[in-house]
Amino acid sequence: MANTSSAKKATRKIAARTAVNKNRRSRVRTYVRKVEEALASGDKSAAEAALLAAQPELMRAATKGVLHKNTASRKVSRLTLRVKALSA
Repeated sequence: MANTSSAKKATRKIAARTAVNKNRRSRVRTYVRKVEEALASGDKSAAEAALLAAQPELMRAATKGVLHKNTASRKVSRLTLRVKALSA
């Protein structure tokens, strides 16, 4: 358990930051899941719309440090390829 006042404050800050990051990660997963569901249903227009909504969310998570930049780019890239393949 934290003994000094600075350690107690650090614990509070970590808890607050964890809550924010958890919320951001959850939002990203929700947006990605919407794209996945649209792909599974085979609805190209819904998949494209969901992808357009998911891209900024993924990049925002990367900017905020929730995801690594390359991870976010890879996810966007793979989702884009799958949406593109839906029409073929």
